[in-house]
Amino acid sequence: MTEIKVSPRYSLLDAVRAVAVINMIAYHLCYNIFCVFGVWADFYRAMPVIIWERFICCTFIIVSGMSMNFSRHGWRRGIIVNLCGFLVTAVTVLIMPDQQIWFGVLNFLGCAMLITFALRAELSRIKPLIGTIVFFVLFMLFYGIPCGFIGLFSYPLITLPEALYEYRWLAFLGFPPDGFYSADYFPLLQWIFLYLFGYELWRFIAQKGLDRFFYTKIPVLDFIGRHSLIIYLAHQPLLYGVCWLIFNLI
Repeated sequence: MTEIKVSPRYSLLDAVRAVAVINMIAYHLCYNIFCVFGVWADFYRAMPVIIWERFICCTFIIVSGMSMNFSRHGWRRGIIVNLCGFLVTAVTVLIMPDQQIWFGVLNFLGCAMLITFALRAELSRIKPLIGTIVFFVLFMLFYGIPCGFIGLFSYPLITLPEALYEYRWLAFLGFPPDGFYSADYFPLLQWIFLYLFGYELWRFIAQKGLDRFFYTKIPVLDFIGRHSLIIYLAHQPLLYGVCWLIFNLI
């Protein structure tokens, strides 16, 4: 009988993803209470809240980029995640137009998966350390694109032409026109380099043999991390429903 070898799972990545999921649920609960139901409309503008939100989304994106190194079904995963993103857009536009989402994190992740999976042969030719540094620098430079500039994160160095921000169909790249609104917005040119940074970061970790530290399994976090997509799709309707009951019936 032929023995089938099962590759060990890097469960610590699931645990890190789970921590991001738990933070996301807490953040959206606060967002619903303060912003959606009007207790404190500027909640999301407070600097500690901005840092909290950025930490959550950066963790998701980096871990997803790292995990793409193990994917054998990148096309399928990218398409499924994109379809989930389109579902979120349809639901928010039809049911919650004041919180509508255009090119949110799921659509970004789906597109990033497809792009990275298509480029994996070319990416393998890059030395992991060089790729990690280059993609992080590019993320830093392109971070301000939605605000009209290339720079060092929020510090502008080069102002981009206003003509780039006149077409709504360019918003998904990072060029939102006047009047564009999305409650969850992750444009491709702003965030793709952080995703690729995560992809190269894992290659560097594996090259140095540090991946041996990622086998640790934390049962509860492992479960949450493995089911993060389902939890993402389900948590906000449940949180919104609970908040609606509290503010309208209790």
